[in-house]
Amino acid sequence: MGSTAEEFLVASEQKAFEMDHRSIINKNIDKYDIAFNRGRSRMINLENTKRKGHTIKWKVMENLDKFLPEFESNFQKRGGKVIWANDAEEANREILNILQKAGAKTVIKSKSMATEEIHLNGFLEQHGIESLESDLGEYIVQLLGQEPYHMVTPAMHLSIEDIAKLFNEKFGSPLDSTAEQLTQKARELLREKYLQADAGISGANFLIADTGSICITENEGNARLTTSFPKIHIAVVGIEKMIPSMADLDTFWPMLATHGTGQNLTVYNTILSGPRQAHETDGPDEMYVVLLDNGRTNLLAQKEQRQGLYCIRCGSCLNVCPVFQNIGGHTYDTTYGGPIGSVIAPHMRGMAEFKHLSYASSLCGKCTEVCPVKIDIHKMLLLNRRDAVNEGLAPTVEKWGWAGWKKGMLKRSLTDFFSGKMKNRMMKLFFKKSWGHYKQMPEVAQKSFSQMWKEETRPDKHA
Repeated sequence: MGSTAEEFLVASEQKAFEMDHRSIINKNIDKYDIAFNRGRSRMINLENTKRKGHTIKWKVMENLDKFLPEFESNFQKRGGKVIWANDAEEANREILNILQKAGAKTVIKSKSMATEEIHLNGFLEQHGIESLESDLGEYIVQLLGQEPYHMVTPAMHLSIEDIAKLFNEKFGSPLDSTAEQLTQKARELLREKYLQADAGISGANFLIADTGSICITENEGNARLTTSFPKIHIAVVGIEKMIPSMADLDTFWPMLATHGTGQNLTVYNTILSGPRQAHETDGPDEMYVVLLDNGRTNLLAQKEQRQGLYCIRCGSCLNVCPVFQNIGGHTYDTTYGGPIGSVIAPHMRGMAEFKHLSYASSLCGKCTEVCPVKIDIHKMLLLNRRDAVNEGLAPTVEKWGWAGWKKGMLKRSLTDFFSGKMKNRMMKLFFKKSWGHYKQMPEVAQKSFSQMWKEETRPDKHA
């Protein structure tokens, strides 16, 4: 077992029994469930829309080599520039080159999981460039020095009291501040930053091939400010975010909103097609789109599992996952946690190091049930497990264990060779540690069903 897997097990056990954490997450998930159920009840023929979304994303992934150049061509026609980045290092280097060339010292950022994936904030700070998050949840976790907990709600693991305490320590706000007061304080602090920033950096929810546009969906308006005020706008976007046409947004925008937060439609939906044009009054003088691979083509190469790239990052699979709810987002040690993170991380970051995430599932299938683009998530997890075994990544002890179990299960005399008493001793000897400190070992019956059946049906018993 690798160090990453061992750290995951230790962190999972610790987090699962933190009662304060569980209370906060349960409260927030309950709110989401109410909003989500209300939101999807308003959708007519939800299953049909899911199938339509799945088909569109299937078409994109099967023809990504055609859609990406189409997007690039159309975006460049309006003065935009496209940068192709194979990995995080290349993406960071290209972004730094743009900023240094412009003499930029301050950056304002809107919410972007792609920039979290490449650890852009830390990289820029190492090179003397201040990078400030403007999304309220991202701003809070940045102040704490943490990674986002959840791909949609980065500060889901914090209570109002936790945030009030943070703002009191950082800015002197009253400890009894309400959510509205905390939001107002953040707005006061951040509003000036939009005017002062040398560059704005965002992500994008979708790339539109036929118009060469990026789409940004948000509820706070910070992305519009980030992409409008600074003279330079850089969007970092995974290559899988592609959709063929602007007309496809009538499928994806409502589905993203409903499955992400329970809304019919998010408050701000913006389409950007390049830098400010001659007849326009606002917008950046320069606009760049960094098309990020960073392991995505590894997953694209897996014919059975490439549907993991259909994900539109709504976060609904995280919200319904019993494992995520108990061990929390930070435990996964990946940018994308929960079920979909467990599908894509082994391919994007290496099966040897991250295969353990595919085993962190009860396979209840709830993630597959709620997915707005019908990704067969729990099947993908099983396929990852299969690949890990076929690649010889299972530990030797595990291989021996399964070999012994298989041999015993295939022959009844071997299954019944040891008594129930001996089986219980062996369970305690070999599995006590791996089962953890908080679990009770199952009790094996003294006699198997087969043994009891033989005794019950003995000819001499009923003679």
